Amino acid sequence: QVQLVEFGGGLVQAGESLGLSCVVSGLTFSSFAMGWFRQAPEKEREFVATISRSGSTTVYADSVKGRFTISRDNTKNTVYLQMNSLKVEDTGVYYCARSLTWYDTVIQMDYSDWGQGTQVTVSS
Repeated sequence: QVQLVEFGGGLVQAGESLGLSCVVSGLTFSSFAMGWFRQAPEKEREFVATISRSGSTTVYADSVKGRFTISRDNTKNTVYLQMNSLKVEDTGVYYCARSLTWYDTVIQMDYSDWGQGTQVTVSS
């Protein structure tokens, strides 16, 4: 049974930083790309960042490029999202997801397993 559990959400002020982590169990973690997505109130879920199975390549949404960093530790079955210079518009529920591909992908349909989500709130 595949499980993804996110940690690290919270309330911060604009300009501050926050780190998220996602621990994965029930599969060979190093075989699959991973991604982070988010959903703001009354909006559709959107892509944030993805990382290949080895961690050698990453892709970011334009809205977070230069501020967010995705990384992974295959020895700990964990994927991370470091968020710096947070903006009010970064507020939302953040989900980690496991891709069916080994390469990084921005397509939501490529992801088969999702965490429960963690709330990130950025105040002005």
